[in-house]
Amino acid sequence: MTIIAFVVGIVLLVVGLAISIALHELGHLIPAKAFGVRVGQYMIGFGPTLFSRRKGETEYGLKALPLGGYISMSGMYPPAPQTDADTAPADGSGVATAATTRRATGRVSARFFQTLVQDAREVNAETLVGADERVFYRLPVWKRVIIMLGGPLMNFVLAIVLFAILFTGIGVQTATSTVSALSDCVPASNGTSCVSATTPAEQAGLEPGDRIVSIDGTAIGDFADATAIIQASAGRQLSVVVDRGGVVRTLAVTPVAIEAATTNAAGEAQTDADGNPVTQQIGFIGVRPTSEFVRQPLWAGPAAAIENVGAVAGVIVQLPVKVVDAASTLFTGAERDPNGPLSVVGASVIAGEVAASDAPVLNRVAGIIGLLGSLNLALGVFNLVPLLPLDGGHVIVALWDGIKRAFARLRRRPAPAPVDATRLVPVTFVVVALLGIMGGTLILVDLINPISLF
Repeated sequence: MTIIAFVVGIVLLVVGLAISIALHELGHLIPAKAFGVRVGQYMIGFGPTLFSRRKGETEYGLKALPLGGYISMSGMYPPAPQTDADTAPADGSGVATAATTRRATGRVSARFFQTLVQDAREVNAETLVGADERVFYRLPVWKRVIIMLGGPLMNFVLAIVLFAILFTGIGVQTATSTVSALSDCVPASNGTSCVSATTPAEQAGLEPGDRIVSIDGTAIGDFADATAIIQASAGRQLSVVVDRGGVVRTLAVTPVAIEAATTNAAGEAQTDADGNPVTQQIGFIGVRPTSEFVRQPLWAGPAAAIENVGAVAGVIVQLPVKVVDAASTLFTGAERDPNGPLSVVGASVIAGEVAASDAPVLNRVAGIIGLLGSLNLALGVFNLVPLLPLDGGHVIVALWDGIKRAFARLRRRPAPAPVDATRLVPVTFVVVALLGIMGGTLILVDLINPISLF
């Protein structure tokens, strides 16, 4: 059953990721069609086509590798200039002579990139056939930006919905004010031995199932409220009001002083100049809380999604360094950074572990929803990176085109030719190659030294 649950977790993640990709591409498709652009294909995945169906002028389909998707819009780039020396056919003209001269120099890399540019222009030319004026590059800048931002925006919306379901529909697992159990004894400062077999909670008559209503007149909302008062009241008798099966009782409890490590705001243990842990005296009564899902306000999910955007962006900005750090663990044997980047394989392993854990079903569902929400944030932020072939790169090209046109108007000159982004194909190739290397590295690391939640 554990293996089956693990597989189910992986399947759920893959299906959820495929839906996320489909919605991302839908975010491009809807405004493209609304603005009149001819869209030839809407495909989920890459590689061989498993299924496709044409509806109107658009072919909708599913491909074998659900690692991405795309829509094919007519005229993503303007037609290739007829006098471009890099791409004109070798027909004996002066242009062909220039191209032949360059080939004769033996610059293999230059010829390779020239071929890439030519191939991109040929593919683009095919999309122009029969499109008339319904081409992407002719749209106003603001429409092109909306089309390209539609995909990431859809991922952000989906992440907000998923986090809203997680925080408001299911809730956040919180230590409540209800007592689940009493501690066995009063621990020593190192927490490994007992200094007393009877705890203050036991002496006061606290029982599992009691809900702490107030302490010394202060209303208690959750266990954190109770802990703050108890830890600050070592040696002082407290009046504790509890609800026991609907009956309100008032108990007197005196916390005993124990030594505990001092932590900073991040929860990390503080040390002195010699590296020894810094301790402090805190109050202790010996109760353990009940953990329950507490539903949060409707805005809590969207707020959490927005807050996480910054953390995701930080990881993506440092992606090359993070990938190198992850790869180094293959040789050092060190544990992976739990906040580091993951491949689809790594995310699938985590989803499988969540689904196969011993936690209640609701906890597992919450874990997978949270994982899908985080993946959508990553997809949205990653696609905003201002490099081709990512959506952010197309946005930069559109904005540059708009800036050139604005300067021409200010200087009262004719509108310049549309920006020919096919000239950036060599840069695009380098970006794709680097992304492929980083992605392959992460897959290898996730297979050999995966991040584990348990």
